[in-house]
Amino acid sequence: MTRPKKDRPAIDGAALLDRLRAAISQYVILPSAESLDAVVLWIAATYALPAWACAPRLVIRAPEKRCGKSRLLDLVEAACHNPLITVNASPAAVYRAIGMDDPPTLLIDEYDTIFGPAAAGSAEDLRGLLNAGHQRNRPALRYDANSQRVEKIPTFAMAAMAGIGAAPDTIEDRAVVVHMRRRAGREKVKPWRIMRDRPVVAALGVELYDWLAASLDLLRTAEPVMPVEDRAADTWEPLIALADLAGGDWPIRARTAAVTLTGAKEENAATSDRVRLLTDCRTVFTAADADALPTAQLIERLRALDESPWSDLTPHKLGALLREFEVRPVTMRFPTGQAKGYTRPAFTDAWDRYCGSDVPQTPGEAYQPYQPSQPSSDTVRNLDWYGSKRTAQDSVPALTSSGTVGTDGTDTPHPPGHGEPAAHGRLRLVRAQDRPTVSA
Repeated sequence: MTRPKKDRPAIDGAALLDRLRAAISQYVILPSAESLDAVVLWIAATYALPAWACAPRLVIRAPEKRCGKSRLLDLVEAACHNPLITVNASPAAVYRAIGMDDPPTLLIDEYDTIFGPAAAGSAEDLRGLLNAGHQRNRPALRYDANSQRVEKIPTFAMAAMAGIGAAPDTIEDRAVVVHMRRRAGREKVKPWRIMRDRPVVAALGVELYDWLAASLDLLRTAEPVMPVEDRAADTWEPLIALADLAGGDWPIRARTAAVTLTGAKEENAATSDRVRLLTDCRTVFTAADADALPTAQLIERLRALDESPWSDLTPHKLGALLREFEVRPVTMRFPTGQAKGYTRPAFTDAWDRYCGSDVPQTPGEAYQPYQPSQPSSDTVRNLDWYGSKRTAQDSVPALTSSGTVGTDGTDTPHPPGHGEPAAHGRLRLVRAQDRPTVSA
């Protein structure tokens, strides 16, 4: 007689993520609890790629050698889905590796040797591939002379990179960015031995696959409430949807990590010359308390700013830099006579769009702790891969950019090991009524 098969016990997603988190923390010291949570969620997200509209990148960067970036990439390689690791590869080889039904997770070590100054822009094709592959249905087009046909090569795949210094800004804009630092003398880790330790970490990856393979439809239709907006929301949505599926305190962990790491990325991002000029012009107009300034006086005051990069600024160069923002000089009469100059109202729109607020933002509503008895997310994702519709029912209220007081007069809860979220002025609360609905 054949014995009936016993149902396999349900996998506790939160406990599984906790075990992966503990395993990683044995071998490498990350800069914060939020960074560790983000890495754990990113690894898990590689097993649910068919459910995502966007494939977030993971950038592991360090200011110097011996900061643990390559060790962390080793752990990611051991735990993630179908890893393909390289220190250098031709774009053609990467295209062919990704263009399959089950694309690998692309891992690139020492990206500074590929995208750094010495490369002199020779890796633009690879950078374009990584940018395009962040979003589904962005294939590369190649003409096959033999068949005389245009060939579409898929680019959609998860990708992680480790290196010294900043990665290309277009990649970091699509990435979860972890800033590694050298381990202090008091910080101890377990030595990583590939033959001994990799199978243990890889076994957790097998469990992740077993857990998530049965939940792809649920993840595909989930639209979690997001604490960030725009491209940051595209990048973090898979991680937060997965955290909601896991339950426990992971929904709080994920949203705390999103706010903290996105805010840190914005603060550390390199500012273009044009945006720096706009910001400095706002500083000059504010200090002068004037509605208009002659061009010569504006340039003189810009040069006088602390750490000013405008020593070689001329009226022609100033006009060329500001012209892209629709800011142009006009002829006006000043107390010293008639001259070309700039008015404050001419800058107002550009300041609002590119420089953020120059006044402290009012704190928003605090988020609530996740309630396991409630559904993790409403099924409102747009199944068409283009665009998204934000839910109007907040199953998990959005985070604020700073730790504020909870609704019942209690402090906002934080997961174990997490401090107060850093206050990042350019992040703001995303309320349901503020979320635009984009029709399919």
